[in-house]
Amino acid sequence: MKPIRKAVLPVAGLGTRFLPATKCMPKEMLPVVDKPLIQYAIEEAYEAGIEAIMLVTGRGKNLMEDHFDHAVELEHTLEARGKLKELELVRQFPAPSKLMYTRQQAPLGLGHAIWCAREFVGTDPFAVILPDDLVKSDPGCLKQMMDAYAEVGGNIVAVTEVPRDQTNKYGILDVVEDDGRLASAKGLVEKPDPADAPSTLSIIGRYILQHDVFAHLDKKETGAGGEIQLTDAIAATLGDVPFHGLRYKGRRFDCGSKPGFVAANLAYALDREDLADDVRAEIADILG
Repeated sequence: MKPIRKAVLPVAGLGTRFLPATKCMPKEMLPVVDKPLIQYAIEEAYEAGIEAIMLVTGRGKNLMEDHFDHAVELEHTLEARGKLKELELVRQFPAPSKLMYTRQQAPLGLGHAIWCAREFVGTDPFAVILPDDLVKSDPGCLKQMMDAYAEVGGNIVAVTEVPRDQTNKYGILDVVEDDGRLASAKGLVEKPDPADAPSTLSIIGRYILQHDVFAHLDKKETGAGGEIQLTDAIAATLGDVPFHGLRYKGRRFDCGSKPGFVAANLAYALDREDLADDVRAEIADILG
């Protein structure tokens, strides 16, 4: 079984739900307390043992590249002023050889974004992290998935239960066996009507995949919403590649939605010793 050493982060979306903030700034650069979403995702990847990351970007996403580059003038200024703590924060960037970029030139869906990284992945297994899905956990969600991968191999997705009336918003597993932690699945359905959903186990934005998915993605067949769906490519490998859903331990925040983004900021702030008391006081004042 090959170890997972590569990760793909699709970050080409327009972030229209956060306009006007995302008119010029990538949604992945929206800060949760004092770090952008994309940095949380990359830190989670490195904690899990990932050695190389490909960001699949789009037009107007250069700010992410700047964020992970050295800011020479800023660093010199911080050093001159003796702000060594802040200097260390801005120098915590991955080595250039570990972080690469390619561009998705047309918004054809998540499956197409992953297909854009095919040459980077090659014949290796790889991870996928969607930065919009921020998972607060220790160890990180991807590290938990790596541990499960060592047990069962194949394709693994992170899953969580959703209300049945919301299955039409998610990819849903068709479960064969379930021990309460790992669910073995014989299929998955993208955004099924509640009446047709085979379960209420929903995929979130974490995947460990074998390179076999590219054989289907190469066909560029469209699915739900007229887009090239990653879930369809995973489904096409069933029977050849084991497929499991992992119930991760932690709290997921949908930072692609405004309520989820605000909740993430509160949760992460309340977990900080330097902020918690002041934030609680502010909340109490707001609530009267």
